[in-house]
Amino acid sequence: MADLHAEKILILDFGSQYTQLIARRVRELHVYCEIHPCTMPLEKIRAFNARGIILSGSPSSVEAPGAPLVDREVFNLGVPVLGVCYGLQLMAKLLGGAIDRTAHREYGLAKLKVGNDASLLGPLRPFAGQEIDVWMSHGDKVSAAPEGFQTIASSGNSPFCAVADPTRRLYGIQFHPEVAHTPRGLELYRAFLEDCGVSFSFHMQGYAQEALAKIRAQVGAERVICAMSGGVDSAVVALLLHQAIGDKLLCIFVDNGLLRLGEREQVEATFKDRYHLPLRVVDARERFLTALAGVTDPERKRKIIGAEFIAVFEHEVARDRAEHGDARFLAQGTLYPDVIESVSFKGPSAVIKSHHNVGGLPERMRMSLVEPLRELFKDEVRALGRELGLPEAIVSRQPFPGPGLAIRVLGEITEERLGLVRRADAIVQDEIGKYPDEALRKRLWQAFAVLLPVRSVGVMGDERTYESACALRAVESLDGMTADWARLPWELLGRISSRITNEVRGINRVVYDVSSKPPATIEWE
Repeated sequence: MADLHAEKILILDFGSQYTQLIARRVRELHVYCEIHPCTMPLEKIRAFNARGIILSGSPSSVEAPGAPLVDREVFNLGVPVLGVCYGLQLMAKLLGGAIDRTAHREYGLAKLKVGNDASLLGPLRPFAGQEIDVWMSHGDKVSAAPEGFQTIASSGNSPFCAVADPTRRLYGIQFHPEVAHTPRGLELYRAFLEDCGVSFSFHMQGYAQEALAKIRAQVGAERVICAMSGGVDSAVVALLLHQAIGDKLLCIFVDNGLLRLGEREQVEATFKDRYHLPLRVVDARERFLTALAGVTDPERKRKIIGAEFIAVFEHEVARDRAEHGDARFLAQGTLYPDVIESVSFKGPSAVIKSHHNVGGLPERMRMSLVEPLRELFKDEVRALGRELGLPEAIVSRQPFPGPGLAIRVLGEITEERLGLVRRADAIVQDEIGKYPDEALRKRLWQAFAVLLPVRSVGVMGDERTYESACALRAVESLDGMTADWARLPWELLGRISSRITNEVRGINRVVYDVSSKPPATIEWE
């Protein structure tokens, strides 16, 4: 079996909000890559054996005291290096160029004029002699290129907007090709990856076979317990495990009282009846809601839910142990964005929010984690699900947060408030699901209802009401790391609003969220 990880790209993170997007673009081109902090020691960089290295942007100024740096020897490893924005400035600084800190800041769209000599352009060679749109986000700029570098592109504000030392295969660009506002950015990354000599062969067909082999090698003849949620992530994990180890698997689905309308019944019908997975459904609704009573802080909600989830699992593991002996492994649907956002690197990347399924396993459970999706982005998981034969209804299901409706009920969680948001959300799903514009439905990453902790005055049937307000949230995204609010048609929004206020007694006002990520997050809590 070919090693899908043999051709790796290393992305060194200096704290940019776009670092994960760089990784996503590389993966879209079927090349395996990993993000590591810029503080990664040189010996580990060497041992990583990358085919190429990308230096990310950063919110820092390269000339500021304590600015994140990288070992200068990175540029002497004999592999192509691409510096993006801050990465360009850092490359210039470390190799003898000059930085202008008094430069006019440049944010937004700009025109890039690319040189004519394709032999010098490296990743810009698809644009030889052209003027292209790019997205800028920088304060400092390069005022003198290092010795051996040539200017290969310029903008109105940045005469050294792209530089290259083609002999050493070192390239620096001031703009961000990974964002959607640089329309031809993917072409640039493809050209850079071609210089790295990769074969563009990281596909889910091979990944599935590799994952099955790794699962068998990791667990052997041992028993595995899988945390089942009904979403695409845990569905793919469960199916992989079942194919790998058969009935040595036990899937546990916890009904925590925070599920969507009809979700428990759907999980049982799909995975127990259709796929015949060994599935145990645990009714823990009262336990979770009791623990969450009176809690309004979102991080406390997450921690309580995580703790209760583990406690339920400990109980179920003990039951399984009494029947079958020790289960040494617990399987989870952890994804790569979970790992990136939740694991605090020693570099500058910030933790956005905690994820209850990353690093939360207590030592007392004496179980090792099986996380076959830990290297994958969401759309790669969907592709893997299709490869495994999962139906499109499961593969295309919208992401649902681990804490469930607890973080879509802002403020105190009660049965009544959960019922309001559950019914409102079902209307959102129904209306969007039957909307005739298939292209619109495919563009949506998530669409859901949020119950706000406010009440407002309304009029229904000539009577004054004082009821809850509901927010609609719909976003378009490739991977959930960045997202833009969806421009839903007014008639669709109108139908959703009308149905919620008419069918969900207790909600008399509906508003629409028009914020993007960043600066907002997709979920409200």
